[in-house]
Amino acid sequence: MSLEPEMMRSLVKAAAEHVIASAAELTALDQAIGDGDHGANMKRGFEAVLGKLDAIAALPPGEALKTIGKTLVMTVGGASGPLYGSFFLAAGDALSNKQLPADLADIFGSGVSAVSARGRSKAGEKTMLDVLFPVLATLQSEAIGPELIARVRTTAHEAAARTAPMQATKGRASYLGARSIGHVDPGARSSCVLVHAVCDTLEARS
Repeated sequence: MSLEPEMMRSLVKAAAEHVIASAAELTALDQAIGDGDHGANMKRGFEAVLGKLDAIAALPPGEALKTIGKTLVMTVGGASGPLYGSFFLAAGDALSNKQLPADLADIFGSGVSAVSARGRSKAGEKTMLDVLFPVLATLQSEAIGPELIARVRTTAHEAAARTAPMQATKGRASYLGARSIGHVDPGARSSCVLVHAVCDTLEARS
């Protein structure tokens, strides 16, 4: 796996299109336990990323990820912009000094750590980290290959579903207390959407 311009273009395009197509679902999830704007905010941010697709694909991989991060910070709004922006900025910084595919787990882990630090949160609090941490654990525990892609997809799907019985202790949903139980976290779901987009693209091009 390498991030030559055509691969970067395919990954970014798929990620953006998956998020945009999921806007209504993300909005419905956020209406249940949040402000109801997660879908619209994410759609706006990834439409902006899609609008820069040619420029992003032409950049060195680390700079491409950082450009995505900066774009999301400026356009997504709410808490999600800084959190997703932090992920891509940190992953881009890490990628500038590491190699793919050997260092994939380290690069992804840098992004996850940045989200955790920015949100002052950890796994188990009903946030996007409840998908990102399990995906990171899968990347750390298995060898790079087709089986890993399938395992990562399954991990993300199952991890997002596991947020439903959790009680939120971070973010807007935490204000609901026990009433947040029974709903999938919108940030966890959008993280799952992004992970699935990457997995689908890698499988299609392998």
